[in-house]
Amino acid sequence: MKLAEFCLLQKTGILISVFCFGLLFSQQKISGKILSENGMAIGNVLVVNVSNDKKIFSDAIGNFTIEGAVNDEIRFSKVGYERASKKISAHDSSLNIILIRIPEEIEEVEILNLTGDLNKDSKRLAKEDKVAKLQKDIGLPKPPEVAREKAPELSDAFVIGFPMVAVNIDALYKVISGDARRMKNLYRFEDLQRHLKWVVSRLDAEYFGSLGIPKEKINEFLQFAFLENPRSLDFVKSKNINGVVFEIEKVIPKYIERIKSQTKNSTK
Repeated sequence: MKLAEFCLLQKTGILISVFCFGLLFSQQKISGKILSENGMAIGNVLVVNVSNDKKIFSDAIGNFTIEGAVNDEIRFSKVGYERASKKISAHDSSLNIILIRIPEEIEEVEILNLTGDLNKDSKRLAKEDKVAKLQKDIGLPKPPEVAREKAPELSDAFVIGFPMVAVNIDALYKVISGDARRMKNLYRFEDLQRHLKWVVSRLDAEYFGSLGIPKEKINEFLQFAFLENPRSLDFVKSKNINGVVFEIEKVIPKYIERIKSQTKNSTK
């Protein structure tokens, strides 16, 4: 082999090594933990690498791992917390991210004189969502309830253009791996918990007790009502608490009968 050819092969090998090293370095994994101001782990936080559009959720104990490189910007967002961001430096391999909770407004307390009529009092005890009413009165469109990543469908993985079809690798992977299905299940669970919290914050335990629903069964009853009478859930979504009261009371006899049946079976 001639000296010139040998030198050329050496240079080529060095260039390939440098390229592979650079590629490996640019695709490093950034890991860390997301905590509250009090040092408590925060799960299900949306973590987005703005530079490469990679998105993941932190696990139940706040841990996350995402693809990233030096100078990439990573953003962290969750409902009820201020958004945080971090620019990756050469020394960042493990991050501790602190999310600050957004203060919640305390609703105005109104003292009412009860009449003794259950139907009238239950409707008067229902607290009206004043913000939703104002938006409806002046015709403002409702903002999205929760800002979160859309769970992709198979159709989202392919963008049909001319002369070729583009493939969204991230969307395709989430559909095939089952991540999209898990995201949908998580969203359904989060929505249900939010709906339950909204109703319970507007109807106290005494109201449910007067209907024969024990305090420990309130959430179970509401879930039963949402399934048995979907119109009650429609009223929850539209922030109409009086409509919710009217609809859930329709299924009370059936639920009470169910409790009695369960009690009878457990004593056998």
